[in-house]
Amino acid sequence: MRLTDFWARLEQAFGPGYAASIASDQVLPQLGGRTVEQALAAGVETVVVWRAVVAAYPDRVPARLR
Repeated sequence: MRLTDFWARLEQAFGPGYAASIASDQVLPQLGGRTVEQALAAGVETVVVWRAVVAAYPDRVPARLR
């Protein structure tokens, strides 16, 4: 998954403002206790980060974006 696709999906699922908050403020156990931004900066593949977001927020991410 390209990084631009990742951010587009995150914004579609959460809205632009809340997506930014999710990425910078929410620590996800699936990412080793890092935020989305920290995981991406550490070189974690976008598809791995996306799967972590889906696992953390299964009710917020529509099936078409999974």
